Amino acid sequence: MRYEMEELVPIVGRLAEKYTSKESTSVTYEKAEQLMGAVLYCINEAEQWGHNSVAAAEGLLAQRAYEIGVACVEEKAKKALDLYNEILPEFTHYGSHCLYDTFVNGLPEFFKWYDIRFEPQNTILTLDYPVLIDISSYTGIDKIYEFIRCINLEQKFMRLFPENYVRSILSKYNSQYKEAADNICEVIFMSVTGHILARKPIAEPELEEGDYLRIQEVFMQTDLDDIHKQLGSATEMLVEKYYEGSSELSEYLKASINGIAMRLKNAAESRGLCRML
Repeated sequence: MRYEMEELVPIVGRLAEKYTSKESTSVTYEKAEQLMGAVLYCINEAEQWGHNSVAAAEGLLAQRAYEIGVACVEEKAKKALDLYNEILPEFTHYGSHCLYDTFVNGLPEFFKWYDIRFEPQNTILTLDYPVLIDISSYTGIDKIYEFIRCINLEQKFMRLFPENYVRSILSKYNSQYKEAADNICEVIFMSVTGHILARKPIAEPELEEGDYLRIQEVFMQTDLDDIHKQLGSATEMLVEKYYEGSSELSEYLKASINGIAMRLKNAAESRGLCRML
């Protein structure tokens, strides 16, 4: 949906009236820019939620597209909060201060201050805890929702393992992991990929010297692209066996395979696998 400026300016004007409680339509340039951003964000939200076909078929007016977009933003905010509240009772941060601060302390502040009407494009939080997929192109509730969705998948994945096991893997990888801004799910998944490459059951947590030698042989004898494919297939089987075949979880974990494989390859070549797995 693409609208001319003359169609958007009246919407911004009416929004400015609401912002000033109809006392004035005059706002600063910065505020007008913010309100225009709010209008564009909501119209884009309507498009993303599938209303572009309606616009094309019916010549949807900009005002109506904006109203639909506001409703979409409100619905996504509710959906994000519902998912957050669903995760929170069983949420475990495994000692990661960054994860705890972002999820437990930060997100409630977002929902407290998020301004759907006048600044829906504002993400408010920096979201210091990194997730496994790139969400940098998102803003506002779109980014927050994607972040919460990622945390939900990470919690689901790590819940398979006892908490003391997760903490021991994290401590072995980085003795200062509690203060680090690392994605802890990736560290655990890297340990799982090590077991896959060593052909060792994940029920046997400790890798031994023979396992590290087997992984080194894999990287010496196998093309990196083939290792990616092998790990991708193994991830699908793992998710099928332990997570009811969740395609969403499988795709999320596989997003980190390339990076993990490269790091393990470098560690194998420098004989440093024992420090990573």
